Amino acid sequence: MVQRKQRMQRRPVFARFYSRVAGPALERAGMGEQRRRLLAGLSGDVVEIGVGNGLNFPHYPPAVRRVVAVEPEPRLRALAKDAARHCPAPVETVAAGAEQLPAPDSSFDGAVACLVLCSVRDQAAALAELYRVLRPGGRLRFFEHVQADSPGMRRVQRAVDATFWPRLCGGCHTGRDTAAAISRAGFRITELERFRFPETGPPSPADTHILGTAEKSA
Repeated sequence: MVQRKQRMQRRPVFARFYSRVAGPALERAGMGEQRRRLLAGLSGDVVEIGVGNGLNFPHYPPAVRRVVAVEPEPRLRALAKDAARHCPAPVETVAAGAEQLPAPDSSFDGAVACLVLCSVRDQAAALAELYRVLRPGGRLRFFEHVQADSPGMRRVQRAVDATFWPRLCGGCHTGRDTAAAISRAGFRITELERFRFPETGPPSPADTHILGTAEKSA
């Protein structure tokens, strides 16, 4: 891989909160099933951006040959290294941001973005990098919370994104139209589901999700 110097962003408070509180809460709400659906059918060489503490690793199918796991936050990356032993495929954890992937062009069969495109600093740059490193015909699998359907909740999203939410949640923005951004990056979306997650509980600015597949043109 071509190594490029990057400035890693440390978010120790968020890293502890996510690994100890938010992550386990998502798993109890049924996140494991969504992870399984997200990764089903992948094969070959796969890059996953923003792997966090590696909760996707046990759900990778046996047909995956290797996983390059990209995570800029040092504490979460260390946890991901520990979690790699639960992955059916060899895992290489990499200190990098999604906006500058240390990999050659057309080097992966698949890419995974799971609850990360909400928090990358430059969503367009991250998607351009995913497009660059995928081989022609390669698939991007994504599971993200996105812009709400109702005008009222969209107003709530704009309000929280402009105030406390990104600082509290590791740079997360609740109101991004990620499906449109994926299309603008050149991908062709072939599968797309839109649903509320978790299914129960009070409405939240982060409960509208999309799960799908997009392809790089051959």
